[in-house]
Amino acid sequence: MIRRRNLLLVALLAAALSGCGNGGEQTYQGWIEGDFIFVAPDEAGRVENLRVREGSSVSAGDALFSVDAELQEADLRVAEAVLANTKQAFERAEQLLKSGSGSQKAFDDAQAQLREAQARARAARTRLVRRQLTSPVSGTVQQVYYRPGEMVPAGRAVISILPPGNIKVRFFVPQAVLPKVSIGDTVSIRCDGCGSDVSAKVSFIASAAEYTPPVIYSLEERQKLVFLIEARPEAPGGLRVGQPVTVRLQPGEPG
Repeated sequence: MIRRRNLLLVALLAAALSGCGNGGEQTYQGWIEGDFIFVAPDEAGRVENLRVREGSSVSAGDALFSVDAELQEADLRVAEAVLANTKQAFERAEQLLKSGSGSQKAFDDAQAQLREAQARARAARTRLVRRQLTSPVSGTVQQVYYRPGEMVPAGRAVISILPPGNIKVRFFVPQAVLPKVSIGDTVSIRCDGCGSDVSAKVSFIASAAEYTPPVIYSLEERQKLVFLIEARPEAPGGLRVGQPVTVRLQPGEPG
């Protein structure tokens, strides 16, 4: 897969190009990734009324698209009809119980049927409402996978959204540097055309080395081990997923 090949390439570059700068600063090659939010319908259907396109900015609650709802509307009408009938049956059983002509068991059965019908009606209404999909987060639409008129399976994403807070930088450091990096440390991100450096805080440090077999290593082989680190930019506005960056570590500074 392309992403896996890119990951391997970056890891090799990180191991080959990492080094020390002036003042004890250490720089490594990395890249920008994002944790996407995928919006999908609960049930299969035909996409209708696509309201956004790739690159659109959306806020939480904004309408995204709808899926045809004929079957859900029919189910709701059936559920409401059943509810109306069971409600009448319950009211009759209640009156008979009060007048002494009915039994407690008949009343309890009617009440149980009414509650079941009410639950089915609520479920049918929920299924119908969920045919109108809204954005669960604020962010930028990254990709539209299905267009109006196309059938989408249940649970298959129609749109992906990237919130600004879900952007992260990933890079690798050698084993010897790993003890100097801690969660919360500040790193600087530099990229072509980005202007000033972007600060980020380390949010993840891998507990296992990458691309190495589980065997006993010689000293020379141990020096080739690299560990994945992720950091979250404080102001990620100018960063783009897939963008190569240079990450500068500043060991010893509080995060």
